[in-house]
Amino acid sequence: MKASIRVRLTLVYAVVLVATSAALLALNDALLYRSLYTNVKGPIPADMRPGDDAPNEKLSAYWAEQAEIRHLRADVLLHSAGTSALALVIAAVAGLAVCWLVTGRMLRPLRTLTAATRRISQDRLAERVALTGPPDELKELADTFDAMVGRLEASFNSQRRFVADAAHELRTPLSIVRTGAEVQLAKRHDAPAEWRAMADRVLTATARAERLLDGLLALARSDSGALTAEPCDLAVAAAGALGEADPEAERAGLTVTTDLRPAPVHGDPVLLDRLVRNLVDNAIRHNRPAGWLRVTTGATDHGCVITVDNSGDPVPAAEVDRLFEPFQRLARDRAAGPRSTGLGLAIVRSIVRAHAGTVTAVPLDEGGLSVTVSLPRAGGPG
Repeated sequence: MKASIRVRLTLVYAVVLVATSAALLALNDALLYRSLYTNVKGPIPADMRPGDDAPNEKLSAYWAEQAEIRHLRADVLLHSAGTSALALVIAAVAGLAVCWLVTGRMLRPLRTLTAATRRISQDRLAERVALTGPPDELKELADTFDAMVGRLEASFNSQRRFVADAAHELRTPLSIVRTGAEVQLAKRHDAPAEWRAMADRVLTATARAERLLDGLLALARSDSGALTAEPCDLAVAAAGALGEADPEAERAGLTVTTDLRPAPVHGDPVLLDRLVRNLVDNAIRHNRPAGWLRVTTGATDHGCVITVDNSGDPVPAAEVDRLFEPFQRLARDRAAGPRSTGLGLAIVRSIVRAHAGTVTAVPLDEGGLSVTVSLPRAGGPG
């Protein structure tokens, strides 16, 4: 059976305590042995020389005294060693008890952390350790664990919202298709024009569902991290996106200005094209009639940048971050447009993160939004 960490720590502390005590006792006995019965008034060197005719009485007395001292030292050391051994045994037993209590006290936060970990599950992510005490390593570990659980809770909540919103968004076009088909089939005599109108509604609804599914797939791909790394130019991607969106911009009467300078990056060409197209489409669809749109690209010392500015309704600064969440719109009660999926900026943020970049959005004073994406420059750290 594997010993617990409390047992191991207790044994280690006790061994260190006993070894230290034994060393101190041995040092004390050695010093005691050297200092016992030392004759500080011994004979002078002249008295220590033997005589020519008869033995030196002082020298004989000296050696007799030294023999007696050695005998007394041995007796004292023997008694001292017995006392030291008894003291060492008592220290070992007391040390084991004290070390057991101290390690238990020190490891109590770990038991608290273990109990909290066992309680936490997918449905109980609100649990926290909330460890109190001095700001030591165990407190730091518990706080780090609480922060991790907090991130997991936010991630699970976001996932639940995402699934619910995706189901709601998909239900709308499918309901249109089903209702239209049921109504049309319930009629016995229908003119070709009515069938054509129903077919148009079905095509519009299925196209919306396809765009939503395409957006979900792009979001999943960028979140997966399985990306290719090829040379790309944000300026080329912006020119292509503007060319595709030109008819829609003309219908809205928008004035489009560009300043497309080379912005070479390394990344997934399909996802980067999707990123730029989403920025342009978002700026067109959330604009005002006869408004304006400005797209700029370029390279800086820190990376390559694309900025898309557009006119539009005023955007509260507190609502900007929410626009990057899936299926979030500026007006919560506003229905989605026929071409809107609610994933535009969410996909942008996911692609930017997958390419180790940053995205920021700033409300414009006159209304509208300025979105800037910065990505590492190709051929360097950025």
